[in-house]
Amino acid sequence: MLRIETGLILVAILIACIRPTLWQECFGWAEGRFSQFSRNRVAAVVAIGGLALVTRAALLPITQVPEPVVHDEFGYLLAADTFAHGKVTNPTHPMWTHFESFSILQRPSYQCFAQPGQGLILALGKVLFGHPFWGVWLSVGLMCASITWMLQGWLGPEWAVLGGILAIVRYGTFSYWANSYWGGALATVGGALVLGALPRIKSSHRVRDALVMGFGLVILSNTRPYEGLVFSVPIAIVLVIWILRNNRATFRLVLRRVAFPLVLVLSLNAVWLGYYFWRVTGNPVHMPYQIERQTYAIVPYMRWQHVRPQPIYSNAVMKKMYAELDFQHYQGVKSTMGLIAYGIVAWSFFVGPALTLPILILPFALPRDFSLRALSRPTAFLLMEAGVFIAGSLLEVYYNPHYSAPATGLILLLVLLATQQVRRWSPFGLFLSRAIPIICILTLAVRAAAVPLGIPLHEFYEFAWHEKGVSAFGRAKVLGELQRTPGRHLVLVSYKPDHNPFDEWVYNDANIDAAKVVWARELSPQQDAKLLQYFKDRQVWILHADETPPQLVSLSQISGTEHQK
Repeated sequence: MLRIETGLILVAILIACIRPTLWQECFGWAEGRFSQFSRNRVAAVVAIGGLALVTRAALLPITQVPEPVVHDEFGYLLAADTFAHGKVTNPTHPMWTHFESFSILQRPSYQCFAQPGQGLILALGKVLFGHPFWGVWLSVGLMCASITWMLQGWLGPEWAVLGGILAIVRYGTFSYWANSYWGGALATVGGALVLGALPRIKSSHRVRDALVMGFGLVILSNTRPYEGLVFSVPIAIVLVIWILRNNRATFRLVLRRVAFPLVLVLSLNAVWLGYYFWRVTGNPVHMPYQIERQTYAIVPYMRWQHVRPQPIYSNAVMKKMYAELDFQHYQGVKSTMGLIAYGIVAWSFFVGPALTLPILILPFALPRDFSLRALSRPTAFLLMEAGVFIAGSLLEVYYNPHYSAPATGLILLLVLLATQQVRRWSPFGLFLSRAIPIICILTLAVRAAAVPLGIPLHEFYEFAWHEKGVSAFGRAKVLGELQRTPGRHLVLVSYKPDHNPFDEWVYNDANIDAAKVVWARELSPQQDAKLLQYFKDRQVWILHADETPPQLVSLSQISGTEHQK
């Protein structure tokens, strides 16, 4: 798929060199109609959001409702199940050592290790439509609509709609943001609302824009708090400087219409998060993620922090993940090659070959006497914002594209600004600027038909929107079989010494005792005996997770065989 996208770009460059005026009348007619539609800003935002929802729903026969695979997905699904039942967290289970797993807490309460935002949107989907995936679906529509709204504050309406369409193609269809429970779309909404509110506040002083910015900050703090903070600090500095530079009368007006609504919204959010942290961790200023790292991890979250002493683990699988694999990853990412690998992942997800094209051509499209002083203040601010965000991201030990989700709208905005400049450069640049969205849409069509066409999908860039996602390891299939089997079940999961900790089976519903299927970790014979006594009214199964395929055997069948021997 990467080669196909690159090939389409090369074809477009060849045509632009040979005949840049090709289809000029057709492009002109289409752009005229596109401009007419884009002028109704509210309708455009709604239309882009609706188109994103329709497009993702239409792709369900190709990319079906996903099954959770990654550790964090199970953690978010636990939060969704908890919130959907009207609870903030769950009490620690008496047999909690059998249920310890990654991305969740067991003590001081049983809940997801992350901020509550993603769990809340998944819970909304579960309550409204019966399944958490529809929360992902809703977040995709909100993401594309909010990006369009944000771009309207910085660019012309036609470019804003174009950016919304690019968001649908690259982030709202085949990306893992739209095909997993891992998140990304909701944090993008937060970043887009904050960035889009800034020029509106400065030009209109409206209360509603301040409330929108405040709501965006709330979303960021409830999804990606560190990255959201890094993203928001430059915006806050610019906003404060602007407020202080106003005359006395305007200053009072701005305080009343901008500062007060922002402070009110952020204060309410602080109360909510303090309450949430208190219920989950027992301390209003201790995040669940902090408790998870303190309990299990030896690797720090930030690069300047030191490796912690190894804690005592209750099972070998968690020790292997935190004390071995996590530490090996930490040693790798500290190197230059580790940073380059992170850069490749970010580039393949957010930009890729098609959106890289205007950036590569931009130096040739700039005037010969161009200097940085010629940059407009808005453009200079956006570049500074991008630089600060990149610098802040480089301080983290871990990276996945959804970490950079708050800056998604900013990335598209900078790409579109480069495309505008290329478009004004020459007929060559004009043709390429018109070809870029067509290339993206054609690549989407090819990706949708990749399986029947026999086009291989690579896993090296597994986070790129046009590549293959993380492979399932069979848990959902076994769970489905048990859900269809009469009675209630306890599954004792047995791992081999060389088990891959990323293929984790032990995850449960929020109310473990009420669940039809309970997954438990095999520990010592004495501990397992206590577990079986606690769940004595359930049919017990032993899952040999590392067999190919995984083997599910009834404990009564094993006991009967041993009795015969």
